[in-house]
Amino acid sequence: MDLMFKLQLFKPYRLILFFLFAGVSCGVFAESYPNLRDCYDAQLQSDLEASIKRLGFKDAVKRKDLSISLVDITDPFQPRVATVNGDQMRYAASLPKIAILLGAFVQIEEGELLLDKKIRKALTDMIRVSSNSAATQMLRRVGEANLAEILQSPRFKLYDPAYNGGLWVGKEYASGKAWRRDPLHNISHGATAIQVARFFYLLETDRLVSPGLSAEMREMLSNPGINHKFVRGLMSTRPNSKIMRKSGSWRRWHADSALVERDGHKYIMVALAESEGAGSWFPQIARELDGLIIPQRLAALQKP
Repeated sequence: MDLMFKLQLFKPYRLILFFLFAGVSCGVFAESYPNLRDCYDAQLQSDLEASIKRLGFKDAVKRKDLSISLVDITDPFQPRVATVNGDQMRYAASLPKIAILLGAFVQIEEGELLLDKKIRKALTDMIRVSSNSAATQMLRRVGEANLAEILQSPRFKLYDPAYNGGLWVGKEYASGKAWRRDPLHNISHGATAIQVARFFYLLETDRLVSPGLSAEMREMLSNPGINHKFVRGLMSTRPNSKIMRKSGSWRRWHADSALVERDGHKYIMVALAESEGAGSWFPQIARELDGLIIPQRLAALQKP
């Protein structure tokens, strides 16, 4: 279990709430969406840790070579969160292109950038087929300093020093020096699993930008153009899944993130790994995590 969840779970007031409202999920009494960090679910955490052991990745987790966050948002007002090494900052290759996507849409919302045919294509190519040239083009349009400010702003806190960092883009996706590596770890393109999960949760609940623009972002993240990692793992056995996704790989660093919807369920999964050949881990991780949220016996019962 991550230290942040241990600390939060045992705050005195949470112990009081536990005894008063045992079994009540986070957000039950809230009039707005809760903070994911307040929504740790003990059963889901236990299931996740058992799955990691079953897959043979317990040592990778112990070495902090593997980070996973799993968030059930079937009820978005009562998410259930489980994570291992959730706040471990890691080089994440192309996955942080979702931060550029956010920066562009913030500027579109503010009237500083026009979502015309050319911009829409560049953003879509950046996400679906992970075009480096499109990512560099859009980063230049948004501005590296502007993007860093957006990610660290109180509005989003997608890079938060209080939680060891998060999403960061400090370099173009091209040759050349970094503009500014992240302040805590000196990483050019970084992420933590829980902050990526927060990105998808905020997007799905229309809290990144306006509902109309959120729909545009979701469309760009849908219909993945690269069939590997999470997508391969799910589509080979769960072909009716709807997937919004962004991945990344470079040398020994591998990352994937997805928001999946199927059979009345909706969940977010994120995995970041640093190990030779770790890209081959992701299809089985995807299938295993999917089974924690959507039991396969339910899918079997629904077959004609």
